[in-house]
Amino acid sequence: MKRWPVFALALIGLLFIIHQTGTPASAQNAQTQNAQAQNALEDVFKKTLDDLLGGGKKRGNGQDRVERVPGSKTEIDLTFAPLVREAAPSVVNVFTAKVVQARRSPFEGDPFFERFFGKNSPFSAPQQRRKMQNSLGSGVIISEDGFVLTNNHVISDADEVKIVLSDGSEYEAEIMLKDEKSDLAVLKIAEEGQFEPIRIADSDNVAVGDLVLAIGNPFGVGQTVTSGIVSAVARSRVGITDFDFFIQTDAAINPGNSGGALIDMNGRLVGINTAIFSRSGGSNGIGFAIPSIMVKAVVNAARNGGDYFERPFFGATLDRVTPQIAEALGMERPSGVLVVDVTADAPAAKGGLKAGDVLLRMNGREIQHPDALGYRLATQSIGSDVRFDVLRNGKEVAVDVTLARAPDNPKGGKPVTIEGNSPFAGSRVEELTPRLAQRLRLPENTKGVVISDLAPGSPAEQFGFRAGDIVLELNGNRIASAQQLNEIANERSRWWRFTVERDGRQLRQVLRY
Repeated sequence: MKRWPVFALALIGLLFIIHQTGTPASAQNAQTQNAQAQNALEDVFKKTLDDLLGGGKKRGNGQDRVERVPGSKTEIDLTFAPLVREAAPSVVNVFTAKVVQARRSPFEGDPFFERFFGKNSPFSAPQQRRKMQNSLGSGVIISEDGFVLTNNHVISDADEVKIVLSDGSEYEAEIMLKDEKSDLAVLKIAEEGQFEPIRIADSDNVAVGDLVLAIGNPFGVGQTVTSGIVSAVARSRVGITDFDFFIQTDAAINPGNSGGALIDMNGRLVGINTAIFSRSGGSNGIGFAIPSIMVKAVVNAARNGGDYFERPFFGATLDRVTPQIAEALGMERPSGVLVVDVTADAPAAKGGLKAGDVLLRMNGREIQHPDALGYRLATQSIGSDVRFDVLRNGKEVAVDVTLARAPDNPKGGKPVTIEGNSPFAGSRVEELTPRLAQRLRLPENTKGVVISDLAPGSPAEQFGFRAGDIVLELNGNRIASAQQLNEIANERSRWWRFTVERDGRQLRQVLRY
């Protein structure tokens, strides 16, 4: 009953407003005053209704919390549509085609039936070719002349790539650069024209809680937009790529979104949607995007004519700062990256870094683990100067390092292709250099003789060797050079004993061949 006087006062206020709007001061502002009166009428009526229903303040957990419905037509009409209209034309569908060989007969590969239906048999069927085309993912136009960015896993096995714009127009595309480490690839639309590129933001300014939109082609149903927030930044150790440094979002990302855009509330690209964490294959609200500053570095490499993303050379072995190490160094908490070893004449050594130093920050940004430092270094151009805040002997000092191109060892032998009758036949081996290690996705300071390539269908490929395998030992001989490995592999032997290092593990094998 006590609320009725409030209601009566509100009605008096409404009548007063209506009376005032009925006699405008001049004909010129009549329309403006009517609009203002209507808005005021709506506000007073809504507030009165809110008071009558008891919707002003509600208690929750001992604190007052204000709840209200949208206060004006402007608030009701808030929408993401302008952002989508700006960014959507820059997001494309990526179709790929892979040429596969059809089997000549159902008995192909069987030793007995190969005698009658093998490739040299008169009963064998002619070799056939067929194409399989699938909608595999999405991409983002990043330049007016038709450069398109997508994920490497979207086009890694493709023989042909087609780009489909949001308006339905189709173009053939050429693969300009593929980088497995970052899982990024750069395509170029074959036809000349002027395309709509997306604006790129600085992903270092993204904060947890920021609103974002994901645009892509999930499940091949067509361009789709989902919304969410940034759940985490600098997310690492998720096992997606070698450079674990992602923006995590709860915007729905599904198969087919790979290579699509993650945009901010200014319609700018902050990341490339890459993967999801899911046990069912669908979105569980945990998606990962590659930050835009990594995108810029890869695009610059493609524009400079590189067919792979060449990272700057640093020249140091790094490790995490454990709680035990932090305590020994007098640190309040574990942070930064420990320098374990420094390569002579490398940029780190020339800059003055030493074993035992702890790298706390690079260019003012904190470094929490070696993966984060690797990511930060990869986003820098070759020849650029970076500043490290270093903990040394209990004090912080500044160290400047000029990054360089990874060197090839001029004293190293030439690559050797192994022939003959051994499990290594058909493999190309060479002595590791920092540049070769970088291309094979190995730590830049790795030493030894490595298998850098394999001939298709060769004995080495059939025995399961991979590019990047480091041959440590063969038939009791420690391998020191590619030429030595070649000489031993060409010796007559029925038994082969070797040790290979792969992904940091040593694999020992004995074969009869």
